[in-house]
Amino acid sequence: MQSCKASPSNPQGTGTNTEQVYSESENFVEIEYSLDNDQSVDVEDSGSGDNSELDPEASPLIPGLPDDIALFCLARVPRRHHVLLKCVSRKWRDLVSGEEWYSYRKKHDLQESWIYALGRDKSEQLCCYVLDPTRLKRGWKPILGLPHRCIRRKGVGFEVLGKKLFLFGGCGWIEDATNEVYCYDAAMNKWNQATSLVVPRCYCVSEVLDEKIYAIGGIGPNSNNLPSWETYNTETTSWTLHENPNIFPDIEDSVVLGGKIYIRWGSSPLSSLVSAFVYEPASNTWQLAASELVSGWYGPAVA
Repeated sequence: MQSCKASPSNPQGTGTNTEQVYSESENFVEIEYSLDNDQSVDVEDSGSGDNSELDPEASPLIPGLPDDIALFCLARVPRRHHVLLKCVSRKWRDLVSGEEWYSYRKKHDLQESWIYALGRDKSEQLCCYVLDPTRLKRGWKPILGLPHRCIRRKGVGFEVLGKKLFLFGGCGWIEDATNEVYCYDAAMNKWNQATSLVVPRCYCVSEVLDEKIYAIGGIGPNSNNLPSWETYNTETTSWTLHENPNIFPDIEDSVVLGGKIYIRWGSSPLSSLVSAFVYEPASNTWQLAASELVSGWYGPAVA
């Protein structure tokens, strides 16, 4: 297991339950694939009558109800059933997959956070899983379609922002550090290539703060240490590069606490002291963290 993130132990289960979960996930993916690749031809009505019955856009979400009332009702359907809502019609599929749906549920505090995990299978290929915390007995479900170009990379960054999951950077035995970024849209159930990092980097640490992704440090081309970090802005869909000599090599961990990012680098074998820097977004500066605050920080941390 490499990393776990929440949106909005080994993930593989054992026995019959695992097979059932995997089968259900694959069936859902097949349903969505069929909808997304529907080749049916719309029939044009040459008469002078009302075309609303033939035009999905002109028909209401729920017959007999205004669309705002229909949205009020549908938005309260639990997230685990959204894949079934998308099977009802193209209009429902477009609604559930769109930004309006996500924004409405967020505005009315209807969001449900799922846990995403990035790991490796027995052949050392990357694999991604998702868990609905309200249905723990159903176990982890695989997310299919992981981009083939990145499945054998090491040191891949992994973050969840909004309804999207991002994989960025990484390297391989015969592949230098890359700046490629891939994005999984949970609403669309699709992987797409996203805006590349400014600088190729591998084994960087990453965090989400103030609706931005931070990719910090890491190893660049030719195994050079990178005294820099990048921020991803979802509004501009772009990465911005920042440089600072305080970004030391061998960063081992990071955590967001109190609206600030803390990074810890490898301790000396001759000393038990922990060294860490803290990033202040208001001033865009890094400073040495107070020793009493980070003492005892020797492993992964959450806040």
